[in-house]
Amino acid sequence: MASRADKPTRRARVIVLVPYLWLGLFFLAPFAIVLKISLSQAALAQPPYLPVFDLAAGWAGLKEFAAQLSADSFKLLASDPIYLLSYFKSLEVAAVSTAILILIGYPLAYGIARTARAWQPLLVMAIILPFWTSFLIRIYAWINILQRDGLLNEVLLRLHVIDAPVAWLSSDTAIYIGVVYSYLPFMVLPLYATLEKMDESLLEAAADLGCPRWKAFWLVSFPLSLPGLAAGALLCFIPIVGEFVIPDLLGGSETLMIGQTLWTEFFSNRDWPVASAIAIALLLLLLVPILFYERLQQRSLEGGR
Repeated sequence: MASRADKPTRRARVIVLVPYLWLGLFFLAPFAIVLKISLSQAALAQPPYLPVFDLAAGWAGLKEFAAQLSADSFKLLASDPIYLLSYFKSLEVAAVSTAILILIGYPLAYGIARTARAWQPLLVMAIILPFWTSFLIRIYAWINILQRDGLLNEVLLRLHVIDAPVAWLSSDTAIYIGVVYSYLPFMVLPLYATLEKMDESLLEAAADLGCPRWKAFWLVSFPLSLPGLAAGALLCFIPIVGEFVIPDLLGGSETLMIGQTLWTEFFSNRDWPVASAIAIALLLLLLVPILFYERLQQRSLEGGR
């Protein structure tokens, strides 16, 4: 009897173990490899770094390998202003873009959630529709739109908003336009999922108690939508920090984000240790908003109890 009772428990343990094995195989193992490369030294060899761990050398080889590891790449990141400025620029672009996405995405999600249910799937489909086209093609389309003789300047000139064509490309404005356009669905969909589940009887009760619509929204709808808002902000902020394609195609030489710096070190300079150190530092930097969001989730769950 005891062995039969233990079977579901064993099966449950195996099922729980699968995600941990997946995490260890596809995240922790690559992370360990990148960490090891970040503690190495650049070299004109294949692979382009030293030391390389030799399993055949045994324990003596392991000790020699550990003795040759160095934190010089991380010291370089802290001392060279180009890396620090790249991190700060990435955080600035991510923070401003996320704020713009909230200002645009929240009204869209709120409007979709308050539309008749028959129309909601169509509106959600309209938000998702750009994903059916290649990301790279969409960014190249923005190059044509934002160039000096492009569609945007043509429309603004005909509307007499501007007197002469504006140089949109190779600027921060072009980066923000590309980022907001590309990441808008990541903001709208979590917000819509949260707002759509909200109990409308709460708003009716607030109206019965004489609460104006704007005040009912601020005191009822907005607090209940905070989990979706936090999820959307996190889904946008984290990938924007490491964005490479948009700033490389739409931005200028003065707008150097950390994704471009990492690509330059890895492919142009062939300095794999520094590139790996940039990736490790970026991962540690992005752990801050993730842990903050997890803390908020724990507090909301404790408050719900």
